[in-house]
Amino acid sequence: MNNDYLNSKSWPFVEAKNLLKKRKKQIEDKGYALFQTGYGPSGLPHIGTFGEVCRTTMVIQAFQKISKIPTKLFTFSDDLDGLRKIPENITNSEILKNHLGKPLTSIPDPFNKFSSYGEHNNEMLKKFLNDFKFKYDFKSSTSLYQKGEFDKSLLKVLENYEKVMDLILPTLGPERRKTYSPFLPICNTTGKVLEVPIVEVLKDKGEIVYEVDGKKIKTQVTKGKCKLQWKVDWAMRWYALDVDFEMYGKDLIESAILSSKIIKLIGKKNPSGFAYELFLDEKGEKISKSKGNGITIDEWLNYASPESLSLFMYQNPKRAKKLYKEIVPKAVDEYLEFIEKGKKQNELQKLMNPVWHVHNGNIPKENNIMSFSMLLNLVETSNADSKDLLWKFVKKYKTNLNEKEFPIFDKLVDYAIKYYKDVISPNKKYKTPNSDEKKVLMSLVKALDECNDKMTPEDIQTKIFSVGKENGYKDNLRDWFKLIYEVVFGDENGPRIGFFISFFGVKETQNLIKEKIM
Repeated sequence: MNNDYLNSKSWPFVEAKNLLKKRKKQIEDKGYALFQTGYGPSGLPHIGTFGEVCRTTMVIQAFQKISKIPTKLFTFSDDLDGLRKIPENITNSEILKNHLGKPLTSIPDPFNKFSSYGEHNNEMLKKFLNDFKFKYDFKSSTSLYQKGEFDKSLLKVLENYEKVMDLILPTLGPERRKTYSPFLPICNTTGKVLEVPIVEVLKDKGEIVYEVDGKKIKTQVTKGKCKLQWKVDWAMRWYALDVDFEMYGKDLIESAILSSKIIKLIGKKNPSGFAYELFLDEKGEKISKSKGNGITIDEWLNYASPESLSLFMYQNPKRAKKLYKEIVPKAVDEYLEFIEKGKKQNELQKLMNPVWHVHNGNIPKENNIMSFSMLLNLVETSNADSKDLLWKFVKKYKTNLNEKEFPIFDKLVDYAIKYYKDVISPNKKYKTPNSDEKKVLMSLVKALDECNDKMTPEDIQTKIFSVGKENGYKDNLRDWFKLIYEVVFGDENGPRIGFFISFFGVKETQNLIKEKIM
């Protein structure tokens, strides 16, 4: 084994090492390490779903480097849950109104594609994961309950009914305590998942008695006749499947703590866990599917590569991060920068490089032509509205380029056009310079007469600095560059001007500045 793997302090390796240390015996006894991700199929897969599977996969990759023990990834769908409310973002939602409270797999598919609403969302999840080429085994809660694969574990919970209740009840409010039971019977007549008081527990028979409208009804807890409340269900699932690792959002930390107590109570050690922070929108509010704030996964993939999204998921998983359209260029540029860094790094350093984890150790070797931010500026200044046209413009200044030799950049060209059209262009606000500002900018135009296209970006940048210092910006060069950006690019920030000019051309830049101030 490469000792660099054991010495790496990147978080996937840290989690992989912690897992092996915490559950080595359990893993070796069953012959594989089981990783799990959870999915609530009341809605369609979203960017959070991607993040959880992506991050878990990175831990799996690290685990495979430090151990020869086989691994499995279960993607578990809670599709036996009762439908609590009508989703706002689906067509034909009226179909669902008469099925509130029923398991998701017992409700008609409003999209008319599959046998149930639950199956539809499960298939969307599998397609979603397959598109990203994740390796996983799909597990359906409905199937496992109905086939009896949870029966032994359900009876274990029933055996410890009072002790489980003693753990749960103190965490509930007074009213909730009156009706709470870890078991939710599925009604024989309505098909609904019932939250009703349990009046009798028949452990020796594997049955419970519940009361509805003054009538006492007896039912088995096995064979899909009942399901468990969420926190108990989570613990039971860990117990039944013998899960070794599962990550979850910060909002589920308390649930994870309680579920860990329950699995210990019924006789097993809890899995190794990893709590990640939630995504926020531009205003710092939690991203919500119903609100539609933030950026969807489809939007991200319209403007940037899956690899850039994976990088975003890798970075600082325990820090709350804003997730909205305007952060995409930064994420893409960081992806390109990490590829470049990888070329100069030794093996241990590469293991700390996020792109190593994005590509499972195979960092791309493609040379970077320019940043995504720079490319966006070129879309604007060249008025390129097609991929072919933008490539011709790039080749004008970077000769001997072949699209086939630059597959990453080739995709960036397409992304840049879409992103500029949809996100940047509608929000452009160009500054109209006053008379003094026009004079300074014309001084820059004249100073560029002393430059040519063969000069280095650094030399051109030095010339621009000099113009600013000579025209009243000596003590605040930041304002000097801000003026250029706001007038020329319609933004407070922009590319490094020296590099932009060396690429775009001196004469072309002079004409561009004059066009903006006239």
